[in-house]
Amino acid sequence: MVEQGEEAELHLTVRSRPGESPAGVVRRCAQVLREQRALVVRQEIFGNLPACRAAVQAFRRQLDGADWPMTCIQGASCGPEPLAGVHILAVRGRPVQTVRLEGRTVGRTFRDHWARHLLLGDVRPHDRAHSRPSQARETYEKLEAALRQGGMTMANVARTWLFLDNILSWYGPFNQARTTFYQERGMFDRLVPASTGVSGANAHGTALVSGAWAVEALNGAFSISEVASPRQCPAPSYGSSFSRAVELRTPVLSRLLVSGTASIEPGGASVCGGDVEAQIDLTMDVVRAILVSRELDFRDASRVTAYFKNPKDVPCFEAWRKLQGLGDWPVIYTQADICREELLFEVELDALRLAKPAP
Repeated sequence: MVEQGEEAELHLTVRSRPGESPAGVVRRCAQVLREQRALVVRQEIFGNLPACRAAVQAFRRQLDGADWPMTCIQGASCGPEPLAGVHILAVRGRPVQTVRLEGRTVGRTFRDHWARHLLLGDVRPHDRAHSRPSQARETYEKLEAALRQGGMTMANVARTWLFLDNILSWYGPFNQARTTFYQERGMFDRLVPASTGVSGANAHGTALVSGAWAVEALNGAFSISEVASPRQCPAPSYGSSFSRAVELRTPVLSRLLVSGTASIEPGGASVCGGDVEAQIDLTMDVVRAILVSRELDFRDASRVTAYFKNPKDVPCFEAWRKLQGLGDWPVIYTQADICREELLFEVELDALRLAKPAP
C-alpha cells in the first residue's frame, strides 16, 4: 500500500492456496478491494485457460461487473492448483476513467498530483487468421488506438507486456514487427519502453495478447527515464527493442519497472545453458544491480512474476528466496517458454521507494 492522505495505491498479489478454486482466489481479492474501497486499474490472471475464464466470471459476479481490462495468460500454475495467481493494481481516492476500443474495455486511467497514468490490458489483434507478424503489427496499432482513446500516444508508453503463443516459433519475426513499428513512430529518438516478452496462449486464440503502462506528466515535478542494466548490454544491440528498466519519479515516490530479465551476459549471449540454479543466480544478480543503481533492493518489490520453462525448477528459486529472506515476496510462479530455447527462467518486477523526509 502506498498512501498519501486519503489517496492510496494498492499493489495486490494473490496466489492460490493448496486446493483452492479460482472462485476462492477471487473472493479473497474482492474482500480486500471492498475493504479498501479501491478501484482496479490493472490486472493479470495466470493459470490454465478454463481457470482464467472462471476467475473472470467470478470477478464480474463479486464486483459489480468488474469493468476493467483483465489480461488472462495461459501461464500454468507450477503446483497442482489450476490458477497460478492474480496481480492487481488498484487505487483509492483518485479519479478513474475507463477506456474502450471497438466496444470493449481495454484500459483505465488514474491520476496523482504529478501525472496521469493509462493502464492498458487484453489488447489483441482482431483476425487470428492473419500471419503472426501481421497480428503483432495489428496489436501495436490497437495499442496506439487505445492510447488515443485515453488522450495519449506511443510517446507516453513506459512499459509493455507481450504474451506470445508459441513464442519460440516466431520471436524473430515478432521482434522485426516491433522494431519496424517503433522506427515508424520515432520511438528510438526518445524513450524505448521497458517490456516483457514470454510465451502465453490466450482464450481468444490470437497470436499474442498485450498490455501497456503509459504516463502523461502534469507538471515539471514528474520525470520518466530509461535505466540501464549495469550487468547487461542494451537489448536493442541484439535486435530486441526494449529498455532494461524505466523509472517513473515524483517528489514522493520512485517507481521502477524492470523488464523481463533472463540469464544473458553483457554481450547479449545466453549463458549457463542447462543449469537452472546458475541461471537463477545470474538473473537475480542482474536484477539486483538494476535495483541498487536506483537505491532500491529486492524488499522494495511490489509485484514479481517468475517464469519457469519447467515447473520442477521452482524449488531452486524457493531456495534462493530463502537465502535472501524474501519469504513474503509478492511473487507469482508460472510456466512459460522464454524467448530462447536454452533459457529456463525469467523474472520481471516492479519496485517502489518513498522519498525520505527532509531532515
